[in-house]
Amino acid sequence: MNAAPVPVVIVGAGPSGLTAATLLAQYGIESLVLERWEGVYPQPRAVHLDGEIRRIVETLGIGSGFDAITRPALGLRLVDPRHRVLAQFDRDPAGGRNGFPEANLFDQPELEALLRANLIQHPAVSLRGGVEVTGLTVEKDCVRVDFEDRATGGPESVRARYVLGCDGANSLVRTAIGTRMRDLRFEQRWLVVDLATTIDPGHWGGVHQVCDPRRAATYMRIGTARHRWEFRLRPDESADDYRDLDHLWPLLGPWLSDADREDFELVRVAEYTFRAQLADRWRAGRMFLLGDAAHLTPPFIGQGMGAGVRDAANLSWKLAGVLRGELPESVLDTYETERKPHAHMMIRLAKLMGLTMTEGGELGNRLRSLLAPRLHLLPGLTETIISGESPPLHRSALVTAPPLRRGLAGRLVPNDCLPDGRRVDDLIAGRYTVITTSAPSPVDAATVEQRGGVVLRAMPGTALHRWLRDGHADAVLVRPDGTVQTCGKTLSDLCSSLPSFTPGRRPAHTDSATREATD
Repeated sequence: MNAAPVPVVIVGAGPSGLTAATLLAQYGIESLVLERWEGVYPQPRAVHLDGEIRRIVETLGIGSGFDAITRPALGLRLVDPRHRVLAQFDRDPAGGRNGFPEANLFDQPELEALLRANLIQHPAVSLRGGVEVTGLTVEKDCVRVDFEDRATGGPESVRARYVLGCDGANSLVRTAIGTRMRDLRFEQRWLVVDLATTIDPGHWGGVHQVCDPRRAATYMRIGTARHRWEFRLRPDESADDYRDLDHLWPLLGPWLSDADREDFELVRVAEYTFRAQLADRWRAGRMFLLGDAAHLTPPFIGQGMGAGVRDAANLSWKLAGVLRGELPESVLDTYETERKPHAHMMIRLAKLMGLTMTEGGELGNRLRSLLAPRLHLLPGLTETIISGESPPLHRSALVTAPPLRRGLAGRLVPNDCLPDGRRVDDLIAGRYTVITTSAPSPVDAATVEQRGGVVLRAMPGTALHRWLRDGHADAVLVRPDGTVQTCGKTLSDLCSSLPSFTPGRRPAHTDSATREATD
């Protein structure tokens, strides 16, 4: 096999793999995606993504298509066994700091269909379905990926500079790396029910979570005609006990009237085991783990799929920079350094919410009535559930901050509006950006432009200016993924610290390397 290596082989064409492929293509990096299913896997799975992930969806170029299949949720309600509200976390469906709704409900197969269709815009991506990856072998300067055609059984191989394992909870890439999943001590069996109907049951338009150790449950409306219920199974139960609407009705009855029964179609009923796990190592040389291959998150705060998309957004621009010779290979070490603690924190928050819903018996119910209204006081929970801001990334070679004061380093820049109607993300557009409260000198502006970056001036009175001031910064250096890399230096120091990095996609307006954010 003498063919030149493919720059990147991606194992798995779920949301993580397709996001990575698309972002790499925007930087001009070729990839081959290998997927065992010929088409989109048809079963519903993930149903929620937050405002941060919605920003990535926009970056991928499928924002309008996604808006056509999604339903913004009004937030989260914790209710007692009688469906009385214990606590409510409201989210503005018009959007907040991320520029989009902070809770978006959808059907995963429809999202994956959008991601696949969007690949026609990116000839750098080759998608090969109906194949099973059977082995990975490290060679001198690449990884050999062996696979076989599932229809014919014919064996094939391809060499790759890098391999991204986006192949789910039973990841073959994880096995090849030699890592193991660390059990974070959470395992529950749940029944997942998807129904379709044209009627409106009349429930509040957010996510309902029933806090009941006897029968914890979750309900949400997905899109215009789909509804999802999840019920915790008891030890002596299985999905076979709830195989049709007649058997399901004792569970669904409190949500639906008997008059509505004939108007519902059972789309799917399945048993899932919700687990909390984290891979102890996310990389071995040229092979990386993303998504469920690296972490499993209980679904109680809707962050499972989003974590994998975050993985792809974090790694893709770094890998592109390395493959183009613009960044040192050592920057790839920052992927696990940054993403692993972040994923762990989100898993912990999901576990906390799950335990809040399900543990403690009758005493637990009484405690919940007292404690649930005060959950907003827990560090990290309010930011994630209400404001749409997830925890900052861990310090790394690409997230630098003084040891005693974190400031804005590692945080995602707000996606505020600019005077021309675009948002901050449209300006960043996959490149380095300096955001400053003062005007750069001509020399500094020229330095940034020559290195492929852009300067954004935050004018007094704007939300972006207030964000800088609240973070005790006059200027910040923002990475191509929208994360603050550093702050606290002089403006000239920040401008001169930019690496030469070719933008992933240039914005529509390129008349000046300096922009202003004004009200």
